[in-house]
Amino acid sequence: MNYEETLEYLYKQLPVFQQIGSVAYKPGLQNTEALDKYFGYPHRKFHTIHVAGTNGKGSVSHLLAAILQLNGYKTGLYTSPHLIDFRERIRINGQMISKEDVIQFAEKHLASTLHIQPSFFELTMMMAFNHFAENQVDVAVIEVGLGGRLDSTNIITPDLCVITNISYDHVQMLGDTLPKIAREKAGIIKSGIPVVIGEAQGEVKQVFIDRAKEIKAPIIFAEGQIHFRSTQRNDKGWEFDSPEFPHLFGELSGLCQEKNAATVLTAVGQLRNLGYNISHQSVYDAFAHVTSLTGLMGRWQQLESSPRLICDTGHNTGGIQYIVRQLQNESYQNLRIIIGMVNDKDISGVLAMLPQNAVYYFTRASIPRALPEERLYELAIKAGLTGKCYPSVQQAVEAAKKESRPDDLIFVGGSTFIVADLLKTMLSQQ
Repeated sequence: MNYEETLEYLYKQLPVFQQIGSVAYKPGLQNTEALDKYFGYPHRKFHTIHVAGTNGKGSVSHLLAAILQLNGYKTGLYTSPHLIDFRERIRINGQMISKEDVIQFAEKHLASTLHIQPSFFELTMMMAFNHFAENQVDVAVIEVGLGGRLDSTNIITPDLCVITNISYDHVQMLGDTLPKIAREKAGIIKSGIPVVIGEAQGEVKQVFIDRAKEIKAPIIFAEGQIHFRSTQRNDKGWEFDSPEFPHLFGELSGLCQEKNAATVLTAVGQLRNLGYNISHQSVYDAFAHVTSLTGLMGRWQQLESSPRLICDTGHNTGGIQYIVRQLQNESYQNLRIIIGMVNDKDISGVLAMLPQNAVYYFTRASIPRALPEERLYELAIKAGLTGKCYPSVQQAVEAAKKESRPDDLIFVGGSTFIVADLLKTMLSQQ
């Protein structure tokens, strides 16, 4: 099989959460532990950093990986989902796993592991761990897939845990209150291992404090560690000014990046305490060049300039709140929003937050979980939004461009998979 045939086979053989939703979700670590034994416990052969949270964990994971690799550590990075190519999930020093390695892994191990009945996430996570072990990485940054306590990645014993924040997402599986969701995320906290909390207040903060106290884990809150004397944002990114890192420029320009920066800088301090050699200059270089160092995409990413075309993967109320605030701060003649969502999100909650002074292009991503654009349109009308329906992201983008003036702003989002379809479309046109 070639690479495309191998991926198609994996998708057909294994349940894929990103495609079909909660039907593919397998809570518990039994499958993962069986796979781990089969592969010879590969994650024990390198150091790890574990990153969880509702929003921001992708940016934080990529920034930490960039910092580590700039300090000479051979650094693995495991994230999900991917946007264009499955191989984005598995990187070493920014380089994606090769197509040949994906093919060889499937040919060698798929038939031997089918009796375990793994999910797509469980098996491809082991592909990452096995790849990191075979290539003798020094450390790997591991992003949680869903939740924390029962997530497949929670078999690792990391040097450091990071939890970015808590918001409503995947409530069917994680709980319908923020404290319940926090308890699931807090499941990655382990005895004696420091945990950095990026953002938490009230009951959520107490959940983390109680869990850390219960299992005797040092807990550090980024909000109490990093105090920016000033922050300035423009269309090129952020400048963060703190006593330890004055005039730190970050190329990621989303409003949420202020919280992410504080989380990363706090994690850097903890890694230094653990004996990691991290130079000041590497932090500056990583923040300034994280996209080229790690391949990160889809975080308030401007793709075209006239009219401006911007996309962002924020897909729940916690992420959308930052996007709405950012749109309010932008200058444009007309705001055009291309939006689609998956059917298990808080759709009404997101729609209620969106600006009513925009022209909307309701569409759907090319996955089974996508909410039909007609249904999204019906819900949007109730929320006071106006627009038209388009059966694909490509058609929605073409319509928005045709109707736009040079000083309009086109925003594309609502779902990671909407952004993925956009990026694939633009890549195919190059």
